[in-house]
Formats: sequence, C-alpha cells, structure tokens
Amino acid sequence: MLQDIRKNAQGTVSKIIIGLIVVAFAFFGIESILLGGGDNSIAEINGEGIGEFELQQAINNQKRSLLSMMGESVDPAMLDDERIRPMAMESLIQRTLLQQAADELSLGVSEREIGSMVASMEAFQENGAFSSDLYRVTLANAGYTPALFKASLHDDLLVAQIGTGLAGTEFVTPTELAANVAVITEQRDLRYLTIPREGFATSQVPAEEDIQAWYEENSGEYMTEETVDLEYIELTLDDFRQPVDDAAIEEAFEMTLATADYGARSRVSHILFTGDGELSMEEGVARAQEELNAGTSFADVAAALSEDAGSAGAGGDLGYTTGDAFPEEMEAAISELEIGIVSKPVRTDAGTHLILVTERTESEPPVLDDELRAQLTEQLQLQEARAELLLAVEDLKDLAFNAEDLNGPAAELGLTVQQIEGVSRFAGEGVFEQQALRAAAFSDDVLNTGHNSDVIELRGETFVALRVLEHHEPQLRPLEEVRDSIAAALVEEATRTALANEAQRLLSALRGGTAIDALAAETGYAWQVEIGAQRRNLTMPPEVLGRAFELPVPEEGSSVSDITFTSTGDAVIVELFRVTPGTIDTLRPEERSQLAAGLARQAGGLLNTELQSAIRARADVVVR
Repeated sequence: MLQDIRKNAQGTVSKIIIGLIVVAFAFFGIESILLGGGDNSIAEINGEGIGEFELQQAINNQKRSLLSMMGESVDPAMLDDERIRPMAMESLIQRTLLQQAADELSLGVSEREIGSMVASMEAFQENGAFSSDLYRVTLANAGYTPALFKASLHDDLLVAQIGTGLAGTEFVTPTELAANVAVITEQRDLRYLTIPREGFATSQVPAEEDIQAWYEENSGEYMTEETVDLEYIELTLDDFRQPVDDAAIEEAFEMTLATADYGARSRVSHILFTGDGELSMEEGVARAQEELNAGTSFADVAAALSEDAGSAGAGGDLGYTTGDAFPEEMEAAISELEIGIVSKPVRTDAGTHLILVTERTESEPPVLDDELRAQLTEQLQLQEARAELLLAVEDLKDLAFNAEDLNGPAAELGLTVQQIEGVSRFAGEGVFEQQALRAAAFSDDVLNTGHNSDVIELRGETFVALRVLEHHEPQLRPLEEVRDSIAAALVEEATRTALANEAQRLLSALRGGTAIDALAAETGYAWQVEIGAQRRNLTMPPEVLGRAFELPVPEEGSSVSDITFTSTGDAVIVELFRVTPGTIDTLRPEERSQLAAGLARQAGGLLNTELQSAIRARADVVVR
C-alpha cells in the first residue's frame, strides 16, 4: 500500500496537494488538520488571545523586512522561524498591549484616513496613480487580503497615536535648553604637539632569544585554525530541470490566453455611498451630483464624499476592467458609458455608485512566439523541478537522519557525495561560504557525536546535508613558519615603546613648566594652537578633539595636559588652557527652535519607552 501511495505521489496534482499540505502545516501546525475546534491561542495578554496564524504572520513580516534591508546578502540562518519566533512573539505582545491602551484612551482612526494612506502608498501606484489591480496583487503576494491589510494598517495608526501624542505633550524649559546649550556650544582653547611615529621605527633585527621568548609567551596567537573535512550532498533546483514537451507548452499557453488581460479595457472611477456614513445613500448621491453639476471635478468629489476608503484618496480610481472585474450592474453601466460622462446612480450589494469611464484601450491577445515559448518553458521547468526537489529533500531528510554516513542515502537517491577540506568556523569555499552550513558542521551533534546534519536550506533553492570526516584541532604552528611575523611584532612593540617614552618625557617637561612652543623648538616637532574649538569641529584630528573635551576644566591661569594617539600611530601631547561655557545668546533663533524641538522629541521618545515598560509591567501575559 505504501509503495502505491509513493507511486501516485509522483503525479502533478498530488504534488500540488502535498505542497498545500506543507503550507498548511507551516502556517497552522498539524493540530489544525488533525484536531477540530478548540482554543488555539499560543499567548494571552490581559485575557486577549494571540493565535498561531498571527504569530506566523509576524514571523513572515520580519523575514520580509530582513530581506528588504539585506537582499541576497542575508544569512539564511537569520531567516529561520525558530530564531525569529521569540522576537516576533515579543513584538506581538507589545503591539497588543499598545492596542489595548489605545482602546482604553478611546483613540480611533477613520476609514477615510486609512483610505488616503493606502492610496498614497507608492507600492500600489502605477504612473503616479492608485491601481486597484496592483493593490490586490501586491497584497496577495505578501499574504494579505485587502480587509486584513486595512485592519493591520488601522492598528498601526492607532498605536502610533500614543507615541505621537506623548511626543506632542513634551516641551523643553528655558533652564533645560540653556543647560544643553552650555554643553553643546562650549569652547575650548588648546595647544597640541605631534610626535610622528615614523621617527621611532627601527630596522634592527630582533635577537633570536627575543623571538623565542615572544613565541613562548604569546603561543596562543600562533595556533592553526580549527577546521573540519566534510562530505556533503547538495541538492539544487537545476539538478531537477527536465525538458518540456510541446504539448505541455501548448496547454500552458491556452491557460495564459484564458487569463490574459487583452481586448477592450476601460479605466473606471467611482463615488460610492454605502449608507453607513453621515449621509444616506440618496442624500450622498444628491450631494455628489450637485457638486459635479457645479463644476467640481469627479476626483475632488470622490476624495471628499466617496465612502470607498480604498479609492477615495485616488480620486475614485478603480483601475481597469475588461468586463468582468466589477459587479454585473457596474459592468453593464460601464459598457454603455462614453468617456468623461458620469453615470446615473447604480445599485450593487456594496451600495450606490456614480461611475466615470476615464479611458478606453484595445490590446491584442498574446501569441506563442519564441519569447513567450521560452518564458513558458522556464516556468514549467521550474514548477516541475520545485516539486521534484521538494520530494527529494523530504526523502533525504528521512534517509540521512537514520544513516551512519551519507553514502547510503546518496546511493538510494542517485546523488553524488562531495568532499571538501579545511572548512573553519569563520570561512569556507563554495556553498560553505554560507554561515548556516559552517554552524551545522561545528554543532555538537555533528562535530562531537558524529551524526549527519539536518538537511539545511540555503538561498537560491539549495539544500545541503553534511557529515564531518575529520576534525583538526588547533595546533601550535612551527616557529619557522611564524618567525617573520614575530620579528615584525617585536619591531612594532619597540617602536611604540620608544614613541610612548618620548611622549612621556615631553609631557613631564610640559607639566614641569616648559612651554609647548619651547619643546617644539627643541625637538623639531610640529605644534598647533586651536582657539574656541567646539565639539563638532571637523578640522582637528578627532582623537585630539576628543581628549581635549575629556580633560577637566583648568584653574584660572593654569593648564591641564595629557597624551593621546592618532589612528596613524602618532603620539600627541594635548594642553588645555581655557574653557568658555556656551550661552544661549550664541545661537540664532532658528537654531534655538531646532535644538528645543530635538530635545523635546528625545524626551518624548524616552517617555514613550517608559510608558511601554509600565504597560508591560502591569500586564497579565501568559505565553504557552
């Protein structure tokens, strides 16, 4: 019986069913299929449940966010559901708590506000105008329905009101502003002398006993890298590509022809009245017709009066129809309308519409030319290859889990076992450039226990199972192999020591009463004076500026001094001799306003963080 099931599972329909089952398992868990009903909440926040579906959506959103930020460079391990799950759960909990707080404050978001925001999003626009077709397709690709997306957007706007409301209540007192100005615009007068590193570099070859002593004292720096030699099985989508026969291409073309958007197309706008707003449907229609008759544009009337939140912000634009996109009553009216003429009121289940056809186009049906044939061939190959790859991956998971090595699974599946040497925890070649594989190779289960790894999914629809053949522990490299690097390290240490000694000698002289210009004349080193340096100075070496603002304020008529080192290795003696506190009078009015606004935003952000912490602290949160 099992063999019959296995044979039947090779059919295209069965593969599609398997794919759907896999998706269902991934989103809802096997309990959703085997068990009926019941409370499937995985967390409860003040009595309000969070379901597995909500959590999976949050996980998917975080994945899309990572992919959007990092693109192909993202580490596949970062996209692992179990790794993202805790963060996604915490974000859901915090979001739910803020929604509950917004409800307690009786905050709200209007449908018109949501519609305007949807219409203004570039992701849903074509040629600068809202496209309902693009809107639906984009949402579907992201796993949303329009209703679900609007509900999510409603919650986002609701929660955002708390933060913006808090920020709007914050202000900065004159005393706070003056205190910040005193720090930000403080001026410091200093002198500094630079001791070039190059003057202390030595060409003397270190003594053999010094090299040996360094080698022994710093042996940890001269160990070989821990590596492993591996065998692995790699499955890629290209491994399962097969030629496509003409009959399959013709069938795919017929499906394309049946779903293609060609022929006469009408671009349609409407004004909708549902009767759920301030006006009844009749009153709304009469008001709109009155505005239109007075010369107001259809788009302006739609923006002001239409109760279709999704299109009102786009002037009522609904996109194109070929005669089957809208309810029959609307399509009948559209077919009879001339361009630029507003229809009489049309009733549908949604309400009453005033319809305007803004454009009509005619397009030819697609033909099966070489370009389309190549596209369909590619699509069919990928569809079949993905189904075969999925089955092969599942087989490899089962076989590799129970096998002592990878030779048996490879032989049963007709695959090749490859080998690679010298993979470290931090570097590898080929597919082992990806950190997920190296992490698996050095995991306790694979490295120490000797098991085959799980089948690991990589980017580019590639899957790998691996096994450690040999583990190379770090070993102390021979002295002859590292002699040159030790000699260089000793020379560098000697250079730094000589430079530091010279800097300390000059600092002692400066603190003993010798002026910095006299030290410069004695040594030939360059020195500079900086009057009125501020924290945002861009002309001074940053290390010098930073040290100057770290030094304590000197007493009247005296100075304080210290040593710092630049990024190029030079030593610098810094002498601070005067500090002038900043005053509010040094800022222009617009600068004061900008600084006050920035400080208020910062305070508002801190207040928002404290509020969220307080809400969380008093909440009853149970995670199952």
